[in-house]
Amino acid sequence: EKIQGKIAKTIVVHQNDTRAFPTVQKALDSVPANNSVWIRILVKAGTYNEKVTVEKNKTFIVLQGEGMTKSVIQWGEVAGSATQNATFTLHAENFVAADIGFKNTYNIGYPQRRVLQASAATLYADKASFYRCSFTSVQDTLTDLHNRHYFKDCYIEGATDFIWGQGQSVYQDCLINASRGSFIAAQGRNDSNDSSGFVFLSCSIVGSGSVYLGRAYRTYSRVIYKDTNMTDIIKPEGWLAWKAKGKEKLTTFVEVGCFGPGANTQHRVNWTKQLPPAELKSLTDINIFINQDRWIEQQPNVAQL
Repeated sequence: EKIQGKIAKTIVVHQNDTRAFPTVQKALDSVPANNSVWIRILVKAGTYNEKVTVEKNKTFIVLQGEGMTKSVIQWGEVAGSATQNATFTLHAENFVAADIGFKNTYNIGYPQRRVLQASAATLYADKASFYRCSFTSVQDTLTDLHNRHYFKDCYIEGATDFIWGQGQSVYQDCLINASRGSFIAAQGRNDSNDSSGFVFLSCSIVGSGSVYLGRAYRTYSRVIYKDTNMTDIIKPEGWLAWKAKGKEKLTTFVEVGCFGPGANTQHRVNWTKQLPPAELKSLTDINIFINQDRWIEQQPNVAQL
């Protein structure tokens, strides 16, 4: 077993302290290229109005705030795509975020604005974990684009496809708030050999309006909800074929052990899957699905400050 990462250095971001970096991006820019030791960027309480990018060569970063509602990075932009307008964009492997909020304010508080793709975070890189973080927007809140990610005790708020992409990710003990009726997950698994999928373990789904658990962003879309509390906002049919229309059998949409008024599967679409125990375990056991090489244990333990 590789030992858990130790933080070698802490850099502070504070808006009113001249000894600290005034912005998160300036702190990131100070990290040497191809960094190979864990560096913590401690973001003191405050609202940071900036767009933040972790470039590919800024590996081994821990971005830690003082609470998901206290240390908030926000920006309000829409662009041609959610991959260009995100408040936070991650290109570097081996990344940890904790106790921090990511927000795209474009549609928030502007009911007259047409809802457009406005991503709070876009994740490209492998081996990224998020503890006690919040992701807030309306459409395409969390662009979980590629590779393996682990979310624990996070808060995710949005409406249309607000968790979407081709990521291979586990969301554990997360609170999912559907702020307007629409779709929670739009997963983009491309073919039967594609290892990607979104797995929700012991989450809670709350909100207003009426929502689908997911829709197929690609033909082999894979989304699993296990032991999740579903309030009455879930549409009885549960799922939408969308881009898998006519090929519904190729999708893997699963609900197992879920509870609450929204978890009644009596009127669900007839093409959801019942997986054999071994296959279900391979997708819902974190160590098999995303943590085969134990990268999660090799990252620093980010207990609350």
